[in-house]
Amino acid sequence: NLTWHANKRNCDGLLCHPADSPQWKKIDALFPDFGSEARNLRLGLATDGMNPFGNLSTNYSSWPVLLSLYNLPPSLCMKRKYVILCMMISVPKQPGNDIDVYLSPLIEDLKMLWEEGVDVFDGYRQQTFKLCAMIFCTINDFPAYGNLSGYSVKGHHACPICEQQTSYLQLKNGKKTVYTRHRKFLKPYHPYRRLKKAFNGCQEHEIAPTPLTGEQVYDLVKDINVIFGKTLKKSTEKNLWKKRSIFFNLPYWCHLDVRHCIDVMHVEKKE
Repeated sequence: NLTWHANKRNCDGLLCHPADSPQWKKIDALFPDFGSEARNLRLGLATDGMNPFGNLSTNYSSWPVLLSLYNLPPSLCMKRKYVILCMMISVPKQPGNDIDVYLSPLIEDLKMLWEEGVDVFDGYRQQTFKLCAMIFCTINDFPAYGNLSGYSVKGHHACPICEQQTSYLQLKNGKKTVYTRHRKFLKPYHPYRRLKKAFNGCQEHEIAPTPLTGEQVYDLVKDINVIFGKTLKKSTEKNLWKKRSIFFNLPYWCHLDVRHCIDVMHVEKKE
């Protein structure tokens, strides 16, 4: 099953699995030694906070860190028996920006699996081979996106795509920040762009900005000096990027086009 993506996948031009994505093909092109072995693992890392006691009045939280095997076909890769619980972060309060401290042992193991690999016996083929692994992307909700990526997802510039160009309104009575002009992410001739009454009374002609590449993000955050720990006084310097994410310790991370994904529930379902 680990070689399904190379031998049995239906290549019909449709995006049905991460193996159909341009990022998968880019990894094969940039790292041919890794891509030539179909059994090398491409993992999706998912994490989110949960209350282990089911009591909303307590701040105690647990953060399970799960790994999904994207080598497997769609019918198997999200089954419970194939999802790996690699770490449980159990803390009295939300880890927030300090989640990198807890993830550091996992990142060290993942770095070793990328650079050195481990000898594994393949029972199906009756042979030993060098198994390597990589994090293909992370899966999380929007607040956890900020914790893992290091981008500030609160305030007037919370959109990691638009950054300083984020369109927002500050409500006078509720004092909340409302983000507007989402139609600029539609295709240039989408009919919604011409509607006025259904939206803000104006047509939308602006084009959405191009997302930053991994190399561009790394250039922005590589010199940020972060002192972890919530008891320490935070820096007063205004910066949209709070830290250099620990995922940049992985040699391939800055080459990935899509590093962090928002999970389906928060995209397609209103809470």
